[in-house]
Amino acid sequence: MTRATRNLLEGAGTFVVGLVLWLFTGDVEIPVVTLTKVGVVMMCVGGSLVLTGGYQALRPSAPGR
Repeated sequence: MTRATRNLLEGAGTFVVGLVLWLFTGDVEIPVVTLTKVGVVMMCVGGSLVLTGGYQALRPSAPGR
């Protein structure tokens, strides 16, 4: 598995978990963190991983690699 594929899969999974947290944990109360905010952060991290993986997959490979 290449690094680009791994970043795309991890990013998509992280984004989906963040989306589920953001959509379905609005009424759950935890003393330290708000799960909806954790979901937003996870969606941002997942989105950046997907963008990084997409860039890695589309860029031309350097000679000698």
